[in-house]
Amino acid sequence: MEKIKEFLKNSGKKLAWQFAFAIVACIILVWCVLQLLRIYTAHGEYITVPNLSKKTLTEVGVILDKQQLRYEVLDSTEYDPKYPPLSVISQTPEATERVKKNRKIYLNINPSGYHKVTVPKVIQVTRRNAVATLQSVGLAIGRVTYVNNIGKDMVLEMQHDGKPVQPGDKLIKTSRIDLVCGNGLEARDTIPTEIPIEELIGD
Repeated sequence: MEKIKEFLKNSGKKLAWQFAFAIVACIILVWCVLQLLRIYTAHGEYITVPNLSKKTLTEVGVILDKQQLRYEVLDSTEYDPKYPPLSVISQTPEATERVKKNRKIYLNINPSGYHKVTVPKVIQVTRRNAVATLQSVGLAIGRVTYVNNIGKDMVLEMQHDGKPVQPGDKLIKTSRIDLVCGNGLEARDTIPTEIPIEELIGD
């Protein structure tokens, strides 16, 4: 009987140690798995997106490489004179947002300059309508001068940098167009009237 008790006592201690070892081993295994998952998914590791506004693509590449981020250029937008040519106008995600490593940043780039537009036909059109038409295609209005012409406020001529402009001509967008309009007065004939020959030879 004593031998049985001694055997059970020794076996119980052995089983207890084995059970404790199994628990510790399970805890270590679970901890290792969690660490591996954390490393694989980069859980909790974020990168703050830098402000790329007005940066060239060369500068963007250097900045994003250091932060282990990538970029992709979207279609260029309309030229904006507030930004340097070929610089970043906007980005997605925006600056200060937090993203994971290797995230792609999408960029809109300012074109190298304004493109050309076709001068619309506004001759013999009222000044108000001509101004609205020219501005609708991106041209600016410069000086408006008036000359004697019965067509009051009618556009008689367009000029750019002192030179005549014809409908259909190509000008860089935002170019200034000067307008020559009629003042509603009949143009005076500047050619001398015919003088009777009697007045020339006298009596």
